[in-house]
Amino acid sequence: MEAECPHAGGPMADSSVDIEDSAYVVSCPWHAYDFNVETGESSVGIKACTFPVDVRGEFVALDFPVEDGVSVGLASVDPVSEKVKLKHPRPAEKTAAITTAMASVSISESASESREDPGLAKYLGDDATLCDWAAHVLNTANPEHKIELTTHLFSIFTAREASDSPMPLGRGTVAPPDQPPREKMETVDPGHMPKAGRGGTLKSRIAMLHALANIELWAIDLAIDICIRFATFQTEGTSQELPRAFFYDWLKVANDEAKHFSLLRTRLEEMGSSFGSLPVHHSLWLSATETAYDLRARISIIALVHEARGLDVNPMTIEKFRKAGDGESVATLEIIHNDEITHVTTGHRWLTWICAQEGTDPVQVFRSNVQRHFKGPIRGPFNEEARLQAGMDKRYYENSCVPSAGIAAS
Repeated sequence: MEAECPHAGGPMADSSVDIEDSAYVVSCPWHAYDFNVETGESSVGIKACTFPVDVRGEFVALDFPVEDGVSVGLASVDPVSEKVKLKHPRPAEKTAAITTAMASVSISESASESREDPGLAKYLGDDATLCDWAAHVLNTANPEHKIELTTHLFSIFTAREASDSPMPLGRGTVAPPDQPPREKMETVDPGHMPKAGRGGTLKSRIAMLHALANIELWAIDLAIDICIRFATFQTEGTSQELPRAFFYDWLKVANDEAKHFSLLRTRLEEMGSSFGSLPVHHSLWLSATETAYDLRARISIIALVHEARGLDVNPMTIEKFRKAGDGESVATLEIIHNDEITHVTTGHRWLTWICAQEGTDPVQVFRSNVQRHFKGPIRGPFNEEARLQAGMDKRYYENSCVPSAGIAAS
């Protein structure tokens, strides 16, 4: 498919792929215009250029017509590792369940032993809904169990989406916790966190990675929480429910965050430390509490303020580690940065979708939520290229609004 959306030039490479009526469909991250991957046709009446692709061993062949004055080139190749570094291998029957989900294979009895062992993650049965799983993940305090269950949930949800028995959503059937529990850790107010330094020493780099690991652990919960807390959301005026693609997208974000935590935890241990060895703070969840009653506010503050801020500071953090000669950490942080661009894209996509249903301007909705729920200006310098790649042009953050109250900038 062509790299730019034929409507407004949005980056189609950042689109998510959904299955609708047995067809693969991608949606532009800027305005959620949908396009059939094979035909390029859209429900809004416009069409994108598509070309046949053939995988031949290690090569991907693109079949396109040669026309005078028209050149075709590769837009980008972004290698991102999808491997989650679990400390304890997932039980064999759970791995098998993912590959056999479309055959509706029952695993409840075979998994009973692992569920009863307190040292292992507890898996839910076949009849569990998405909201059942979400509440279970949120209430799991052990970080290793949390990332194991998160990746399993994403895998089984995705597998069942392609079957004739998709996972029931369970909208409104179970409530999320006010705040996900944590195993015993030293918790301090954000303003009293020890300074991490500039990355010139091993101690400083460990502190920086530990702080990032804490953020990623909360980010898992935030992505899971949005699925359960707002499962019954309906747009104003049109009473449109959130489509299943919404839940898939945020489970994908949660899966990425679980991967990020696992990579950072592994790197900390390689450097002679461990997660939990330093103090942590819960400021991200303060923003979740602040926006617990409005999906528009939740997306605006979590995805388009906090996560977008990560796009600004990640390159500077990566450069500190590169100057210190820590290539292993650089590789980890680059994976995280590339993924986080797509997370901001997800937030932008769904705020835009909601606003399209309600006939409102997403930029104005975003800025009004910043004024209402975020204390302090949206800080620069801005990574304009990464933000634009995610759909956020300068209208979102230039001359940032002067907030009246809310959660302090971090």
